[in-house]
Amino acid sequence: MSPTGHSSPLSGIARKRDLWWQFAVRAVEARYRGSYMGILWSVLNPVLMLGIYYVVFGIIFRGHFRDPQIETNADFAMAMFLGLTLYMLIADTLGTAPLMIVGNANLVKKVVFPLEILPLAQAGGLWFNLAIGLILALGGSAIFGSGLSLTGLVWLPVILLPLLMLSAGLGWLFAALGVFFRDLAQAMPFVSQVVLYSSAVFYPISRISAHPHVWEFLKWNPFLETVVLAREVVLWGMPVNVLRLGYTYAAGIAVLLAGRWIFLKLKPAFADVL
Repeated sequence: MSPTGHSSPLSGIARKRDLWWQFAVRAVEARYRGSYMGILWSVLNPVLMLGIYYVVFGIIFRGHFRDPQIETNADFAMAMFLGLTLYMLIADTLGTAPLMIVGNANLVKKVVFPLEILPLAQAGGLWFNLAIGLILALGGSAIFGSGLSLTGLVWLPVILLPLLMLSAGLGWLFAALGVFFRDLAQAMPFVSQVVLYSSAVFYPISRISAHPHVWEFLKWNPFLETVVLAREVVLWGMPVNVLRLGYTYAAGIAVLLAGRWIFLKLKPAFADVL
């Protein structure tokens, strides 16, 4: 309890961590239930996506992130793979969140059930997929690329924490809004594509900053900063840009708290709408 007598914004979630874990595990199992290959799809999907995008952007468009004289095809592929892995967390969050409460209408009627657990549990399931993707991306970089920065690996959890907060906040936000605006679920594939192509997943950030009018808008994208920081620090051994890292934390915390606040404000009306 805080000195004022009120619990902190996330203390309620901490007290329900066992319930969160149970639903997070269920989210992972539900994703692959009924498929012959099961959880192996969490490995195959990112690898297949890498193959498609590498053919398009690496071979056909001959893309590169750094000087092509020093960057090999494997380096480009692994740098793109890392960006894709981080992007899939945001894409899956946007794709699943609007239907999270709508798809569990039976739980809405249960007054004692903490509905705020559902989006966060779904986020936990997606974090599991993120971990598998990171193992593949970093392992591939170590084996086929130019190696990894040990200092960068130490920094990686620090760089990723704002992304986890961002995904949780977006999950709460769109889970709540999805109850009232059913069209959100239909719009999310388009929104995901906007995020993909505006976050330097396939190209260096210099391609955006070279266009000042575009950069004026995209420079506020915290996911873009996370992708660039992860590449620069982990793969290329560059020092951490503290200002950019600080911005990702500010954005992540803001989205996390705003998403939860909106969810709790709208929660009392869920039962009436459903």
